[in-house]
Amino acid sequence: MKKKKLYIILCLILTVTLSGCIEEYQADIPANDSELLVVEGTICSSELNTFILSRTQGIYSDKELGLVDGAKVSVHGSDGSVYIAEGYNGIYLCQVGVLDPDEEYYLHIEYDGEVYESEPQKPLRTEKIADVCGVQNTPDSNIDILVTPDAPFDPNKANYYSWTCDETWEVHSDYTTTVYYDLFLGKGVFNDKQFPSRGWKDAIQTTVMVGSSTNYEGQHIQKLKIYDIDNSDERVFYRYSGLVHQRAISKAEYEYVLAQQQASSEMGGLFTPQPSAPLTNIRCLTSSKHVIGFVGCSLNTNVYRFFLDADDFSIYYPRQEDTRLWVEDPNEMYCRRLVEEEGMFLCVWQDERLSGGKLKTAWAHEEQLDVRYKGAYIEEPYFWSSTEDDINQ
Repeated sequence: MKKKKLYIILCLILTVTLSGCIEEYQADIPANDSELLVVEGTICSSELNTFILSRTQGIYSDKELGLVDGAKVSVHGSDGSVYIAEGYNGIYLCQVGVLDPDEEYYLHIEYDGEVYESEPQKPLRTEKIADVCGVQNTPDSNIDILVTPDAPFDPNKANYYSWTCDETWEVHSDYTTTVYYDLFLGKGVFNDKQFPSRGWKDAIQTTVMVGSSTNYEGQHIQKLKIYDIDNSDERVFYRYSGLVHQRAISKAEYEYVLAQQQASSEMGGLFTPQPSAPLTNIRCLTSSKHVIGFVGCSLNTNVYRFFLDADDFSIYYPRQEDTRLWVEDPNEMYCRRLVEEEGMFLCVWQDERLSGGKLKTAWAHEEQLDVRYKGAYIEEPYFWSSTEDDINQ
């Protein structure tokens, strides 16, 4: 049961990239072909690798894409090494050891009487990330996220990369309060620690971003845009952080991801059967069945954490109507009813009656004051108070 829970959690939080091979070819898949095996994952050195197996449905089928259970999945090396994966609900986890850069590795799948294998390939070495930054070209434009890898290992050939990003951003509650209504004293009393008004949210981008160095001098990518954030997006209202994962990929994988993204945008579904299928490096060894997917092989993945502060950009904050309940000169009975019967909390207690003025009060519900109602957690991430230089040394 514990293993099943682990697989389910990892399925939700892991970003799985579709990877490339050394030798590419075009799969000729009929338009009406359905229930194709779909393989997602990458063989990575010294990591817990995740592979997802599923099947497509016919173009007119009302069935959902189904996960494949009961397959035997393993990673094999030309040196005789074998790493066995454990699977549940279509998610197969495989702890892979240190890969030898001079050996070749491939994914082996046995399912429903068939045997599938990816093309053997040597693990690709990945450069570090030199810099990631946010740039806003005009006050009204989105914030572009630009990446610059380190100088390439081989400046005489084209370099291809894929990037994914784990996101964290700061969130505030709608309102804060530094007072509460004391039922015994019948008035507002100072207390600034009633509700957590500051929290954080996380997200893992599901889109794989790819880039090529072919148009850059010395095959060195400089400030390539990998994604952008709308300047009215909640993520950039206060502070935003991204952890960019960079992995060197083959030209075949680069072309595969581009074809995959084009198919997704044009046909409304990533694995909708098409007249001509995208590239793949997986073959069925026991029959003529077709397969969709790429399995790449990486010697390492490099990461870089960056931060965006709202004060450094032109952020558009949508105008919000004040939804607190404002009451002037409320009597004690009314205040007690708001607390005990309406479940409201005091936000403002401005008493000017001694100077001839009025008592002004404002009240709000808990979900307006506690940031956790926005889906945020309140324990500050360990890296939040750090700088890019501190983290990326």
